[in-house]
Amino acid sequence: MIEASGLVKRYKDVTALDGLDLAVAEGIVLGLLGPNGAGKTTAVSILATLLEPDEGSAMVAGANVRTEPGKVRKLIGLSGQYAAVDEHLTGYENLDMIGRLYHLGKGRSKARARELLERFDLSEAGDRPVKTYSGGMRRRLDLAGALVAEPPVLFLDEPSSGLDPRSRTELWGVIRELVATGTTLLLTTQYLEEADQLANDIIVIDHGREIAHGTSDQLKTQVGGERIEVILAEVTQVGTAHEVLTRFSVGEVHIDERTRGLTAPISGGATTLTQALRDLDARGIVVQDVGLRRPTLDDVFLTLTGHVAEAPGSNGGAQVERTTEPEEAHR
Repeated sequence: MIEASGLVKRYKDVTALDGLDLAVAEGIVLGLLGPNGAGKTTAVSILATLLEPDEGSAMVAGANVRTEPGKVRKLIGLSGQYAAVDEHLTGYENLDMIGRLYHLGKGRSKARARELLERFDLSEAGDRPVKTYSGGMRRRLDLAGALVAEPPVLFLDEPSSGLDPRSRTELWGVIRELVATGTTLLLTTQYLEEADQLANDIIVIDHGREIAHGTSDQLKTQVGGERIEVILAEVTQVGTAHEVLTRFSVGEVHIDERTRGLTAPISGGATTLTQALRDLDARGIVVQDVGLRRPTLDDVFLTLTGHVAEAPGSNGGAQVERTTEPEEAHR
C-alpha cells in the first residue's frame, strides 16, 4: 500500500532525507522511529504530496505521488504533529466542513460528523467550540478529521506529541481500533514505547537514512534487552566499575563521568544485576544508586549511531522538522 524508493529531500545545506526506502503491506502498521530532525515529517509530507522529493519515487495505494497527487489525496488521511482544527468552530462543524471539502454531500457530511464524534468519545462536546477542548480532545478530533473520507491509508505524524500519559493511552486505543478494521498506517514517533504498542514493523532512521529495521523485540535485542544503570559515589572508581560491568555486558558499557554513571546492556535480568552488584562490592566500589530497565530510544540510538537523540531546536537537521516542515505542511 505504501512504497518508496531512494527518497531524497534537501533544504539548502541540510539533507533531510538521504535515500530512504519504505514498504508497507495492506493492514500493517509501520512505525517510523527517529529523533527530531531524523526526516520523519519530511517522509510523511512527500508521501502525502505536500512536498516534492528531489530524488526517488513513491506510490501510495497504487497511485504515484509525483504524477497522480490528486488521486493520492483521495486515498489518504493525514494527522500532523499539531492538531489542525478550527478553534472557533464546534467539533461537529469541523468534521462537517471536512466532509464538504471531500464532496461527500450535505447529508453524508453531517451524518459522518456525528458518527466520528461518537466513535472518538466526543459526542457530548461536539457542539462546543473547539477552543474549550483539552489537548487530548483536540488530538482525537484531528484524528477524526483524517478519517472523514474513510481512507484506506493513514499517516499519523507523532500523534501523541504533547499529550499527557492518560490522553496518550486513550489515543493508542483509538488507533488500535482503526487498525483492526484493516487500515494501513504509517506512524512516526520519537517514542519506542509508542512503536512497541502499535507497530507491526519498525524502521529506525537517523539523518534521513535507515539505520535499523525490525520488530520492537528485534530492536530491543539488538541494543540489549535490559540495561543496568549504576551511579557511583566516587568518580575515581569509574574505571574499576567499567571493568566489572564489562564482564556482564552484552555490548559496550557507556560512561557518563559528569554524573558518575555507567550503563551496561545485559541479559539475565535481576540475576545478572545481583551478581554485578556483588562483584562491585567485592572490589570496594560504593554504589550510590542502581537500576534495571528496558532500553529507551536513546539506548537504541546510542548503540546504533554512537550518539543520543537530538533535542528539539538543536543544530543541524533538528530544526527542519520542527520549523520548516510543519509550516510547509499547514500551507
